[in-house]
Amino acid sequence: MNLNKYIKRKLISHINEEEINRYSSFFSNSFKENLAHSKANISNFPRWSIISGYYAMHDITKLFLVKKLNIKIDFNVHKTTIEILKEIKTDKELLKLLKTGYSEFILLLNDLTKAKKERTKMQYYTGSDFMRNKYKEKSPQFLEKIVIPYLNKINSLLK
Repeated sequence: MNLNKYIKRKLISHINEEEINRYSSFFSNSFKENLAHSKANISNFPRWSIISGYYAMHDITKLFLVKKLNIKIDFNVHKTTIEILKEIKTDKELLKLLKTGYSEFILLLNDLTKAKKERTKMQYYTGSDFMRNKYKEKSPQFLEKIVIPYLNKINSLLK
């Protein structure tokens, strides 16, 4: 695998030996905290459960990159993480799960972006019973069908 194209574009960089433990510790804790947050908020704050679930996936992927390749993602973090994973792992199911998680995250970000532009619309959108119920339905499915299987697969690769 050739990571030089990512290094030349300053999307990634190598981590020196002194930083590996710090990065590993951070991402290990971060993915676990995001997973715990996702589980804890599945009913009361399902939008945040989905966001936290995706971040658990994202952070464990970066943990994998740190531990296995001694690299960190420096720019366009979400997109670059997915691109690097495409290059190093041919497990199509794993990549599909991460892409699905990212897509859900982007949909939520799009909601937020629209809200920034049209605050009134967003208040109606997120505060409506329809959307609250939609997120309540989606949140547990996302956690069980996307987040947990992905984390389990990456954890098995880390061993």
